[in-house]
Amino acid sequence: MRPPVDPSKIHRLLEGLGRRAKGPGRIYLVGGASALVEGWRGSTVDVDLKLDPEPAGIFEAIADLKKVLDVNIELAAPDHFLPELPDWRERSVFIERIGEVDFFHYDFRAQALAKLARGHQRDLADVRAMLDRGLVSQEELREAMEEVLPRLIRYPAIDAGSFEARVRMFLEESDG
Repeated sequence: MRPPVDPSKIHRLLEGLGRRAKGPGRIYLVGGASALVEGWRGSTVDVDLKLDPEPAGIFEAIADLKKVLDVNIELAAPDHFLPELPDWRERSVFIERIGEVDFFHYDFRAQALAKLARGHQRDLADVRAMLDRGLVSQEELREAMEEVLPRLIRYPAIDAGSFEARVRMFLEESDG
């Protein structure tokens, strides 16, 4: 088991990915990686990324940096677990450009919905932090939930009724 990733290590990882990529592309941070960069968490177990479009040479860079920095890196994003929000790219938040690679936080609405679907305590705390920091609003979460609900039929692991109830309950509790 690898040690937790802290803010210093995530910044070294981004720097390494940007410098070692052999061409342009975009890398989206998800989950704990976003939490570290935004500062509401001090550590995470692994770094979840989405590559779109993937920079040339990025897989070699990932393999090397996993060893050099002793980090877990996974290719995982909200659209692996829930229907993709149509405007997620436009709603993703730019972090920085390193070399020819642009780094973004994956759309916080989608991140929050994926965390609410999973429902672990740390996930719920992350969504509260997103709301507290103004990275997403309750209204945006409601609208995004309404957007994905009819398409959950393609995601048999998620019961649409339970998902909707969980999101609504969380929003009601967060409102009070």
